[in-house]
Amino acid sequence: MKNQIGLESGYANQMTEKLNKLLSNIQVFYMNTRGFHWNITGKHFFKLHEKFEELYDDLNEKADEVAERILMLEGKPVHAFSDYLKMADIQEKTNLSSDQATIKEVLDALLVLLKQEREIAVSAAENGDDGTVDLITGYISGQEKTIWMLNAFLK
Repeated sequence: MKNQIGLESGYANQMTEKLNKLLSNIQVFYMNTRGFHWNITGKHFFKLHEKFEELYDDLNEKADEVAERILMLEGKPVHAFSDYLKMADIQEKTNLSSDQATIKEVLDALLVLLKQEREIAVSAAENGDDGTVDLITGYISGQEKTIWMLNAFLK
C-alpha cells in the first residue's frame, strides 16, 4: 500500500520513526545552543555569541523542515520536549560558558546528527524517497562545513 506521496506505507512509517528521532536530537541541540548563546563568556564572546545565534536559527529551520517531512510521509511529528529528551541521543547541557566547552559540545552534537542523517539518507535512497534524500543531504554538507570551521577555530 502506498501513501499520499507514492511511497510504501511500511517504509514511510519506519522513516517517520527515524525522522522523529532526528527531530528530537535537533530540538535538544537547539536548546543547548540557545543556552550557549546566552551564557558564553570570554575573549571570543562576540564571535561565538553571533555564531551560536546562527546555529540555533538554522536548527529551528531544520526542526520545521523535518516535522513537515514527517507530515508528508503521513506521520506525526513528536512535539513534547519530554519526548525529545527520551528519544534524543544528544543530552541537554547546562551551565556551560567557556569557548572550549561550548564548541566541544556543538561539535559532538553535530557528529551525532551527521551519523543519523547519513543513515537516513541511505535508507531513503534505497526506497526511492528522493524528497528525504534531498532534505538530508543538504544538512550533511552544511554540517560538515561547520565542523571543519569550528575545528579550525579551536586550533
